[in-house]
Amino acid sequence: MTTIRLQLRFIVPLVLTLVAAAYLALPVMDRLTLRWFSRDLQMRATLVANTLSDSIADAVANGQTDRLQALFNRVVQDERLLAIALCDPRGKMIQRSVGMPGSMSCPEAARTAQQTDPVLKLPAGSVLVSWEPVNGDQGLIGHLVLLHDLSFIERRSQDTRQYLVILIAGLGGVIALITVVVAQLSWRGWVSGARALLRGEGLVRPLVGAAPELAPLADELRARLRDLEDAYRRSQGPQTEWDPQRLRGLLRTQLSGDQVIVVSNREPYLHERVDGAVVVRRPASGLVTAVEPVMRACSGTWIAHGSGSADREAVDAQDHVRVPPGGAGRGDYTLRRLWLTAEEEQGYYYGFSNEGLWPLCHVAHVRPVFRESDWQQYRAVNQRFADAVVAESRVDDPVILVQDYHFALLPAMVREKLPRATILTFWHIPWPNPESFGICPWRREIVQGLLGSTILGFHTRFHCKNFLETVDRYLEARIEHEHSTVTFQGDETLVESYPISIAWPTAEETALWPAVADCRREVFEAQGLPEGHRLAVGVDRFDYTKGILERLHAVERLLEKHPQWVGRFTFVQIAAPSRSSLEEYRGFQERIQRVAGRINQRFGAGPYQPVRLLAQHHEPDAINRLYRAADVCLVTSLHDGMNLVCKEFVAARNDEQGVLVLSRFAGAARELSEALIVNPYHVEETADAIHKALTMPQAEQRERMASLRMTVREFNVYRWAGRMLSDAGRFRLRRRIEARVLSHQPDEPSAAR
Repeated sequence: MTTIRLQLRFIVPLVLTLVAAAYLALPVMDRLTLRWFSRDLQMRATLVANTLSDSIADAVANGQTDRLQALFNRVVQDERLLAIALCDPRGKMIQRSVGMPGSMSCPEAARTAQQTDPVLKLPAGSVLVSWEPVNGDQGLIGHLVLLHDLSFIERRSQDTRQYLVILIAGLGGVIALITVVVAQLSWRGWVSGARALLRGEGLVRPLVGAAPELAPLADELRARLRDLEDAYRRSQGPQTEWDPQRLRGLLRTQLSGDQVIVVSNREPYLHERVDGAVVVRRPASGLVTAVEPVMRACSGTWIAHGSGSADREAVDAQDHVRVPPGGAGRGDYTLRRLWLTAEEEQGYYYGFSNEGLWPLCHVAHVRPVFRESDWQQYRAVNQRFADAVVAESRVDDPVILVQDYHFALLPAMVREKLPRATILTFWHIPWPNPESFGICPWRREIVQGLLGSTILGFHTRFHCKNFLETVDRYLEARIEHEHSTVTFQGDETLVESYPISIAWPTAEETALWPAVADCRREVFEAQGLPEGHRLAVGVDRFDYTKGILERLHAVERLLEKHPQWVGRFTFVQIAAPSRSSLEEYRGFQERIQRVAGRINQRFGAGPYQPVRLLAQHHEPDAINRLYRAADVCLVTSLHDGMNLVCKEFVAARNDEQGVLVLSRFAGAARELSEALIVNPYHVEETADAIHKALTMPQAEQRERMASLRMTVREFNVYRWAGRMLSDAGRFRLRRRIEARVLSHQPDEPSAAR
């Protein structure tokens, strides 16, 4: 409505001006039209007089008045000529046609014709009077008086007026249309810039985009962020939130009856044998955290590597097991486990995936290692998983969600067997620039494999841009940057950003959480911390990309710069063991333990240890209690696609307390702008951020955390999945319509006949 009102402010005066101009222009056009036609009629009268001169002279000389009368009667049959008469040199009318008025005399005709406007008003209408000489062999015989009917000029003037009105109306319509288009584009530029500011993107887009004038409004817009978001939520109502019910509704409306299959290396549940009993555990994985709630909503099939010590005991004859365990006994979806040999796991997972692709994509200053044997195992395992997808497909066009860098070749392999399948591949780690990716010896094969996807998703637009540039560098493919699509070997792939998130806890789940005070008391007792102590936490896998070492250096620098925190501050780092069979990871774990020991030796005293390193697996409930007990959460990734730890911490703080210190190199930093954003390589900056977090007033903590929680709640994992599945649904609908249209078209031979 606002855009329409702004447009009307311009269009209404424009229309009124055009109407007034039309009314003023009509009399002018009438005069011009009369002048043009009068000139033509005068020329016509001269031509008629010259043509009739010989005949008139002969008839007058022979006294043949009948012949002269017949000649005049034939001439006036022209519809534009009303009457004609002949006057002698003395001004006496010799002969006249039937239509000549009786009151018309030769002197009057001569006098009228010599005027500037030789128009005479008669009862029958207006006429134009012409006075033309007639010459014979003996000289001047007389003058012809011609009365031209002007009614046709009035008819032409009416037509001209109509055309003029139509022209002005059309011109006004074109101007109005251009105005509407320009106004819409300008308004969209303003709205886009304002939304960028409200999302916390700063002034980058307004300054380089189409609306740099928004820059002075940045402070005011950002100050009103929370009020605007609250008003938006109140106006839209609770139905705008993404949850399992809304995701199921989307599946029913856009993917009704379609089979959904997820493929990942890590399984969502492991069956482990502990002390003679089988225990079910959830692995510490951001991928599982994000995708598992989606599968609960979709009720599909998850294909993964069975790595638990009791996994084989839990499956049926087809290697299936219903998960999650418990509940009604049937679970929400089916887990299909594949078994890998030690050689396959070593080459495919530890070798090519984690010694090659992982450091290559993270650019974390660890040299990637590529071996031919690892590549062969990687390709073979991808083929095994692709065959399992085909075997599990009940239809020829399932929806397949391929997860992460372990299966770069799988999309093209599945496409070969199931050409009608909708394949959504999500790359959970960063995608490097073309120069860095060029290190990989099999770069073309990997990119070709990924282009077997219908939709290829990354966390950020920056990673999408890197991938498109990589395709442009190493493949012959058509890239449409405007639509972010790649056409390779006849197949089109949409390359889009889908920032991943977590499942926002429901009211029923949060009702079961212990109070924050109880969590602090439990954690403090377990760690031997006194009351009033300040606590910072970090939750990661033991991985060199997570910035654990840089985090410890920042804690050490904090205690150096602010000795008042010695004895009053403790950092607890949960580091789940990961890929311990790799030398790089073993060396990294040993280094972390040495640095933590050095800090404790330097600043510890008695039972006090500033760093508590818990290198063991923790269940989600235990981690959630630690989040709720902490004053600060440190996420200092050196390079991360997204990092869901920061979002889990935000979701856990329903008391709106606690401070998040977040690395600028994590994809989540683009969304969570209210966190304290740091460069983890800058130890001084990170130490200062920790000090600021520990001394931040509760009111500021509440304001920041409320904004963070609003963002994570709205952009949750169901929204992430919903966007991808919505795009898939639109693609499938378009493909089915095209197939239906083609099925009703005649084949080429029939068309030729």
